[in-house]
Amino acid sequence: MSITAYIKEIGRGKEGARSLNQEQAYDLMSQVLDGRVTDLEVGAFAMAMRIKGESTEELAGFLDAVQERCIPLRPTTPMVVLPSYNGARKLPNLTALLALLLAQDGVPVLVHGPARDPGRVTSAEIFHDLGLPIAHDGADIPHAWARHEPVFIATETLCPSLARLLDARWVIGLRNPGHTVAKLIDPTRGGAAFRLVNYTHPEYGKALTAFLQHTGANAMLMRGTEGEPVADPRRLPKLDVLLHGMPRPELSLAAREGVLTELPVLPRSTDAATTALYIQSVVSGEKPAPAPLTQQVECIQRALGAWRQAPVTELSA
Repeated sequence: MSITAYIKEIGRGKEGARSLNQEQAYDLMSQVLDGRVTDLEVGAFAMAMRIKGESTEELAGFLDAVQERCIPLRPTTPMVVLPSYNGARKLPNLTALLALLLAQDGVPVLVHGPARDPGRVTSAEIFHDLGLPIAHDGADIPHAWARHEPVFIATETLCPSLARLLDARWVIGLRNPGHTVAKLIDPTRGGAAFRLVNYTHPEYGKALTAFLQHTGANAMLMRGTEGEPVADPRRLPKLDVLLHGMPRPELSLAAREGVLTELPVLPRSTDAATTALYIQSVVSGEKPAPAPLTQQVECIQRALGAWRQAPVTELSA
């Protein structure tokens, strides 16, 4: 079916628009990613979905199309996936610190996101300044894990066609479904990834909960720190753990409430070099890690332990 027919369904405004089923959403996104549509159609698709919002089935179909076009990864043990697509604005971007704390405990960690973002500090820049590995293809990743190091892979390497869709933002001026799907990618396609899924607005939290349950995901759902999948260093957010799509409240953590009595020592600037120096001082033990990040690491470790003890699906070989 032509993408025009799909746009007629999803583009009737907030009240009149109709959602696509998973197969239709897969077909639409496949055409967009493969460049079989015009730039005008991509813009119409982005605007229509921005107004309507994505349904659970649409997200599932969009994600199927994207994951088919990602370079395949086949870890032999569960890996943690950190999507890093927002970067730093007012607070330092500590996604790399979370990745390092997990990797030091022997957890394979993959961080993916844009290499550059105008006006923000990306995890790619911080990985570079820390001297951490940046993968140029899938073969680079296991070597980093063997050294107990997290690895970063740029979206344009992981899934070039998705990176092109994300770049449409700089022309249209708005995010599109590609930005939501990017934070949901499981590069293993076989359920061997524990994903940290974050949102910025409460309504997205409800939608993503429904999606993770529908798809049987292994994930931690949380309100992100300026859109990053790392706990706010000043105050622990609610961390909801799902295993095989089932909420696991006994593994989850409640948000810290009340007045803050003590603030963590954080870098004075959010630039990559300063953030990297701060992260290195925490990893070396010179400075303490912010308590919320330590609690997040412990929560992830407990979730991974529970997953390993009661596997439902076989890991990819």
